[in-house]
Amino acid sequence: MSKLTDQIKALQEVSSELEPSEKRRQEYLTQVGQYAGEFISQLDEKVTFSNEKATPDAMALKPHKQSLSDLLDLYDREVAAKGIKPASGGHLGYIPGGGIYTSAIADYLVDVTNEYVGINYSCPAGVAIEHELLDWMMDIFGYPRSSVGNLASGGSIANLIALTAARDKHGIKNEKIRNSVIYLSPQVHHCINKALKIIGLEDVQIRYVELDSFHRIDTSDLEGKIKIDKKEGLHPFLIIASAGTTDTGAIDPMDRIADLAEEHNLWLHIDAAYGGYFVLVDSVKEKFKGIERSDSLVVDPHKGLFLPYGLGAVLVKDKEAVYHSHVYRANYMQDAVAEESPVHPADVSPELTKHFRSLRMWLPLQLHGIEPFKACLEEKLLLTRYFREGLLKLGFKLGPEPDLSVSYFWYPAEDENTFNRALLKSIHEDGRVFLSSTVIDGKFVIRMAILAFRTKLETIDKALNMVETHLKDLLSKH
Repeated sequence: MSKLTDQIKALQEVSSELEPSEKRRQEYLTQVGQYAGEFISQLDEKVTFSNEKATPDAMALKPHKQSLSDLLDLYDREVAAKGIKPASGGHLGYIPGGGIYTSAIADYLVDVTNEYVGINYSCPAGVAIEHELLDWMMDIFGYPRSSVGNLASGGSIANLIALTAARDKHGIKNEKIRNSVIYLSPQVHHCINKALKIIGLEDVQIRYVELDSFHRIDTSDLEGKIKIDKKEGLHPFLIIASAGTTDTGAIDPMDRIADLAEEHNLWLHIDAAYGGYFVLVDSVKEKFKGIERSDSLVVDPHKGLFLPYGLGAVLVKDKEAVYHSHVYRANYMQDAVAEESPVHPADVSPELTKHFRSLRMWLPLQLHGIEPFKACLEEKLLLTRYFREGLLKLGFKLGPEPDLSVSYFWYPAEDENTFNRALLKSIHEDGRVFLSSTVIDGKFVIRMAILAFRTKLETIDKALNMVETHLKDLLSKH
């Protein structure tokens, strides 16, 4: 046994490197804290976008230990300095994630304590926090407390959970798939199409519904398509509407769509990943009328509540439909699930290994209260109006008045698509503020998505100045 003991002790001496001393932990925290503080304080001084390429060799694993200071320098040069800087208020391109500081504190606590929240037995208080947040969301969206929900890694998994429930509620399997019909907006987020493939509905009939002049679903066209499909012996079962499309920020007429869903016994799913939390703002709350009538909805706290990437939420009214696909019991789990308890998060999601991601939402809401979040959302609506007014003065054409904080614009040049592509390329090379593009009815347009919590009046003034500078430069060459 002494030989075995000696081997264990020798390995223990090496493996002890994984448990730094208190002194070393404090050194690490000090270095990381200093870097974080400098990063945040310098955000306004640095570009939001850099098209400089990464250096893969620099990120290669080394055969020997590296110092934390060297690794932080590498992180700053290669990760933080290249591509889009999502933490910047100048991120006005894709729907930005947030990154409020107090969420980072929550994630640190979660990683240190390493709690597991897939099953109530493992961490009852952690599961209770998730349910508290889900109950709060059920209240603000008008869902009954008998609904179930989950805090997933983002909108993609959240949508996957909801669409799986719709599939199972209507028994869409085997030969029934090819005759079943789903109704979508052409501006639906691409994760919807991915989810349909993943859950075996690649061969389902998909109808893209016409949009009105504000890019919202035309309910007359939707109704007509449903009636034609039923007359032809097909099986309509699902409508997917949006409360804030990614392309244009449109809110579909959910109340009227809910009427059609009820009349024809269809599941109504609302993708509110981007726009859902604007329901907290009194000035636009009425636009969300009907969302409470949906069968399921998705909303992303890492968008509308400004949290770091990695948190999406799903709510589903039909608990049994969700359980049909996700509840499974293994013998080794018998102790964990034998008790009477709240809904286990693992029973509402593909995840069994469940990160305690709910703390990154719960802690900021407790520390700050809800009012700063509401104010930040309303601020973004007003900044969108301010940006559009400034663009008009510069001679740009604008898309329709947006429902929320996403809009688009273009300059009316002779060859509009070519000119605006060149303008955006010049803006990207500048990088002070990041804007993106999309194509609307064949027209290349520049797109603004104002949601970052650090986006302020000064940010929009900077953006307008940047756009004007590159516009004048481009016009001088034509």
